[in-house]
Amino acid sequence: MVKLATVILAAGKGTRMKSELPKVLHQVCGKSMVEHIISTAQNLNPVQNVAVIGHKGELVEEELEDINIDFAYQNQQLGTGHAVMQAEELLSDFTGSVLVLCGDTPLLTAETLELLTKSQQEKSAAATILTTKVDDPTGYGRIVRGQKGEVVKIVEDKDATVKQAEINEVNTGTYCFDSQLLFSALDELDTDNAQGEYYLTDIIEIFKNQGNKVTAVITKDEAETLGVNNRRHLAKAEEVLRKRICNRHLDFGVTIIDPKNTFIDDEVEIGQDTIIYPFAMLEGDTKIGECSTIGPQSRIIDSELGSEVEVQNSVIKEAKVGDKTMVGPFAYLRPGAEIGSEAKVGDFVEIKKSKVGDKSKVPHLSYIGDTIIGQGVNIGAGTITANYDGEAKHQTVIKDGVFIGSNSTLVAPIHIGQNAITGAGSVVTKDVEESTLVLGVPAIEKESEGD
Repeated sequence: MVKLATVILAAGKGTRMKSELPKVLHQVCGKSMVEHIISTAQNLNPVQNVAVIGHKGELVEEELEDINIDFAYQNQQLGTGHAVMQAEELLSDFTGSVLVLCGDTPLLTAETLELLTKSQQEKSAAATILTTKVDDPTGYGRIVRGQKGEVVKIVEDKDATVKQAEINEVNTGTYCFDSQLLFSALDELDTDNAQGEYYLTDIIEIFKNQGNKVTAVITKDEAETLGVNNRRHLAKAEEVLRKRICNRHLDFGVTIIDPKNTFIDDEVEIGQDTIIYPFAMLEGDTKIGECSTIGPQSRIIDSELGSEVEVQNSVIKEAKVGDKTMVGPFAYLRPGAEIGSEAKVGDFVEIKKSKVGDKSKVPHLSYIGDTIIGQGVNIGAGTITANYDGEAKHQTVIKDGVFIGSNSTLVAPIHIGQNAITGAGSVVTKDVEESTLVLGVPAIEKESEGD
């Protein structure tokens, strides 16, 4: 079996993006473009991966730190051929096929890349080019074929003659090479062209002059080969990938009421029979169980929701929600919020770095911060846990079965014992024993019916 290595070209600045961020780090459906193409290529099980980086390369390294990949540095951007030259040392002990990919092509599929590599290997080609046919080839390198249909060379747009400029089969910038032939031919590249750069495309003509076989695979879907060079391209890539993602979830058994107006990132997991309403945004590493309902204009980021959860018009970020729990409308679960099963977080409730136990309710107009709430607790409307004293945050503990009256203020640090009750409007500044009623400002224990 022929081994495979990948070389990802990710050194360019991306001037037309008009951004301080390297082009390949711009995100499409929750992942950077370069991470998309690397993840796709991993489906082919390469034995080695090399990313060629340059402009703000330290940011690219940081983005890819959790991926098994080596880095080569192109300190001067002298063309695509020059970029591949930088990977030669890292691949000096490798023999097999080298898949060269652009870091700004997030829409390529594993099926297409597998077709490309198999074609190169089965035909023992020095190079196999991934091409596509377009209505307007302006800006693309043209695929020049001979009388028998064989690939003769690739001509860059600025170097094309009038006749060559009419060719509508274009180079996508994706290739599969024989590793030994690739690196020997790179030594013959020169900068005798309109751009004064080392064109990787010139290697095709070098192969032909050496008598080596060059072939091409034409993609069925032109959109798949989109190279993102500006913000319009980025928006188009987002649109195409978002449609794919929605279709994947639809095929798995998720109901999406309006896929065109639903925004789901690539890594999101959704269980069967869950319903997603329009304008929901599911982002990052979010997981949602089965038979849940995500209402319109809800935003869920890096969070984990159980089954039969209902979310209405709410924001949930880096939080956990248990089975059969209701959230919203207009609730905000901030990082560190953990809501139990069969619980309720109602309208205009904000919860931060707190745990809410099973079957507990925070129904209306409350702020809960740095708090542990037990099971079967009811938090009355307008309740606030005053967790910040101006210098430090403090914790509130509310045990099982507690009833907090409306408009109560709990001044942390404080402990409310099991089955205790606070009267409406109370300001509680001291610990409350279990099964005790306190009320007033400041709250004091009510000892008898006459008090």
